[in-house]
Amino acid sequence: MKKINESTKQPAGNVSRRTAIKTGITAAGAAAISLPSRAFPAESADEELTPFLDMPRTGPNRLDWETLDSWLTPQDQVFNVQHYGMPEIDEKNFKLEIDGLVKKPVVFTPAQLRDLPSKEQYMTLECSGNGASKGFINAIYNSKWTGTPLRPILEQCGIDPKAKEIVFIGADTKEETLRAKTRRELKIEVPFGRSMSMEDAMGQDLLLAYERNGKPIAHRNGAPIRLIVPGWYGIANVKWLTRIEVRDRRYMGRYMGRDYVTVRGERRGSEIVHVETSVGRMNLKSIIARITRRPTANGRVPLKAYGAAWGDGTEIQQVEVRVDDGKWLPAKLDAEPHKKFCWRFFSIDLGSVEPGKHTAVSRAIDVNDRVQPAAEDDEIALKKTYWEAYQQWPREIEVEA
Repeated sequence: MKKINESTKQPAGNVSRRTAIKTGITAAGAAAISLPSRAFPAESADEELTPFLDMPRTGPNRLDWETLDSWLTPQDQVFNVQHYGMPEIDEKNFKLEIDGLVKKPVVFTPAQLRDLPSKEQYMTLECSGNGASKGFINAIYNSKWTGTPLRPILEQCGIDPKAKEIVFIGADTKEETLRAKTRRELKIEVPFGRSMSMEDAMGQDLLLAYERNGKPIAHRNGAPIRLIVPGWYGIANVKWLTRIEVRDRRYMGRYMGRDYVTVRGERRGSEIVHVETSVGRMNLKSIIARITRRPTANGRVPLKAYGAAWGDGTEIQQVEVRVDDGKWLPAKLDAEPHKKFCWRFFSIDLGSVEPGKHTAVSRAIDVNDRVQPAAEDDEIALKKTYWEAYQQWPREIEVEA
């Protein structure tokens, strides 16, 4: 079994324990940030990792839950999804245009955006397909984004009262085929785009981001400018942002009207009616990140679980955990770090179990008493599509004597 804590001392700043151990960085030499980097401060030195049986270890550019040791995710564990490939970007000639139904269209270079008033936004970003298949629960990361708030810029542009939507367009493009294999087949080169209603776009603090965790955004994650939409799934956070268009009609690009659409069954009397919605705000969700053990005593093994819960920014009231078919027990939510749109970490003593196979699962509950559903609940069981996989996620372990 693998030891989690080689040392109880933590490097300062955003240098993870994993990285510090590998490179020999000391606390005095690590860069400081305002928030603690340690993920689960309740861990003690005598705990040992009990590996999960239900999923393989994480590969590159994915979050490794079992060795997670930083509240802000290091770059080597940041996932990336490219829908139209990764565009080549010439930052010297890169521009962001804001036009459409505005009185004063504007064009910004990245340098001009950096000269505007800046804001920091802490946010957990999750792929909407995260958790949709066995072994895929690591397309998520937590960041401190720095950028320019969008709303003041749009207000200065003067939005036409007829405006209904704002479209965010990236530099990545691809040829799409519409009405394939019909006499009206159409092939057209289109950019990646997503849209939001005026109410959604102007009612929250969207950010034109150029830094992640105090460093320029990596090219694969959307540099030089990326849209940040707190509390929304990753698909809404458009990378390589080149244009913002204000419109008076709905935008129906592939990733709004045909893909990233959730089809969910709803019971209406004796019938089930399927409703289609575009993927948007993140759902309430939690996961047990790892389970540790202490030495066997009297034939039983003491266990402890650590995990994370997140959602659309609605306050998380409680996380509960149960082992096998036991009772739901309240976990302890870490008081700090605590940011509105970021994951909350939790821990719980699971008591002592007999050696053998066991299953542990968590569920999050928010201040509106919404409970994270199980896989057999209607809102998950009647869902027909891959997206928005926020069901409870049982973790399987085998405990040695």
